[in-house]
Amino acid sequence: MRLPSRAVMLIAVAALPLALTACSSGSTGATADSGTGTSAKPAKAKDPDSGLLTGTQLKKALAPAAAFPSGLTLESDGSADSGGRFLSPAGRKTGKPDCTRLETTSWIQVSGYKGGVSFAQNGYASKTEEVDQEIDAFQGATATDVMKALRTVAAECATYTDTDAHAKVKLTGSSTAGLGDEAYTMTLTSGYWENGTTLIAARSGASVVTVLSTAGGDNGAASAKKVTTTILSTLKK
Repeated sequence: MRLPSRAVMLIAVAALPLALTACSSGSTGATADSGTGTSAKPAKAKDPDSGLLTGTQLKKALAPAAAFPSGLTLESDGSADSGGRFLSPAGRKTGKPDCTRLETTSWIQVSGYKGGVSFAQNGYASKTEEVDQEIDAFQGATATDVMKALRTVAAECATYTDTDAHAKVKLTGSSTAGLGDEAYTMTLTSGYWENGTTLIAARSGASVVTVLSTAGGDNGAASAKKVTTTILSTLKK
């Protein structure tokens, strides 16, 4: 059984709070607004992270151990989240995708996006099987853009060479009904592997759930869907 190489994105959130500077009143008097004697106050900018879940909250939405196949245990080195603060949004890296990222945890990065402004992830594994889960929250309509990018990746990575056995990998992808606001499933297979890999990306509002599974004789399809469904049901609450 082939295990995907692990490439967990560990982000250290060490940003200090932004200092709020108060407007000081100097020796000059307040400027009158239309003769009323009151100062005009600028409109407060909308917080682009408003309504998004933090990494701490997303961590609670991850599927519990009961949603994973028996025999798999939590891998401590694969657990990470962005904590209670939001990260700075990163733009999309354009160009040909690195198809080998589809074999790793945090495979959402194959879309060209490093991830959301908040995230949480972990993985469960045995010696022969692995199931990984991640949730990323994005500002604005970026989550929809991520899903579009993943559909493009499926076409561009229809065949590629894997990193472990240097074997030819075939990728098939299709839209998946009944999972979140939209979902896309990709299946990786190779004549050199004992079992394939199923990848599911599902959007729920501004969040994108990504699951990777090699567990089970069905290329990981059933276990990937179960974990994805469990996460989405929690995000809806």
